[in-house]
Amino acid sequence: MKRLIREVAFVCLPTYREGMPKVLLKAAVAGRAVVATYVISCREAVVPGVTVDLIQARESCSLAKALLSSIMHTWRQKAYGAEGQVRATAVFSVTSVVSQTLNIYDGVLRHD
Repeated sequence: MKRLIREVAFVCLPTYREGMPKVLLKAAVAGRAVVATYVISCREAVVPGVTVDLIQARESCSLAKALLSSIMHTWRQKAYGAEGQVRATAVFSVTSVVSQTLNIYDGVLRHD
């Protein structure tokens, strides 16, 4: 998957429902722009207008417009990819996730 993502200009995930979308995180780490649907978890993995173009689920015309826009605006692909890479490294790295998890447990234990 890593090799494939490195070979594309951007990644598109037009899902109706998703758990934490690892493909979006992998795209971000690889510095790729993203087009995704505005559904739970996709919203949490990206920043609209900074790392991604989000569209409403089940709206094929919006999806087509977002894809065309991504194809035509290579400068935005690069900007979104760079911002996504910085965010993915800061927010979703193993160190960051472990730290966030320990903070949650610490808060729970202090309330008992």
